[in-house]
Amino acid sequence: MAATLGDSSSWSTALVKISPYTFSAVGIAIAIGVSVLGAAWGIYITGSSLIGAAIKAPRITSKNLISETAPTREVLSTLSQRPHSFVQQKVPHIVIFCEAVAIYGVIVAIILQTKLESVPSSQIYEPETLRAGYAIFASGIIVGFANLVCGLCVGIIGSSCALSDAQNSSLFVKILVIEIFGSALGLFGVIVGIIMSAQATWPAKSV
Repeated sequence: MAATLGDSSSWSTALVKISPYTFSAVGIAIAIGVSVLGAAWGIYITGSSLIGAAIKAPRITSKNLISETAPTREVLSTLSQRPHSFVQQKVPHIVIFCEAVAIYGVIVAIILQTKLESVPSSQIYEPETLRAGYAIFASGIIVGFANLVCGLCVGIIGSSCALSDAQNSSLFVKILVIEIFGSALGLFGVIVGIIMSAQATWPAKSV
């Protein structure tokens, strides 16, 4: 006989009996953990290709892989004199796009953490409390896996960008445009996750 909602041995009853704080904690962990996984995966893909391509074309390397993304005065003056040298210095900054994915996860995890509120034990399984826990859990899943896919996308495109620039430096700027569109995918997940977390309203404490 199929298990019904009122059956104490059914999966639906088991899920309802799980504390909403457990769902919230798991959602926050997924938001930051999976986002960092996507960033690390993208950096691994891009970094390995960048180092391999540098063997053939050492010009694509930079003295500092973690330099600022904004061009300095020296870079701007060099750009006016030798435009191709700007491309040579900006290849490693693809790693910054991957690192931004982890930052998205950290920001959303902090936002979700601020959504948690203490609820009396008598109201912990109220529909409003369960909805708040599910909302934080869903928000964490959306952000985490969106950033995972975004990190992979940026990493693969960055790998191709490094290899293409080693062959022809004029291709870098064209591929960088695609890189920017790929990095925007993580922002979509962040926006939807924040909207989803807005549904996390806990019941008012009884006086």
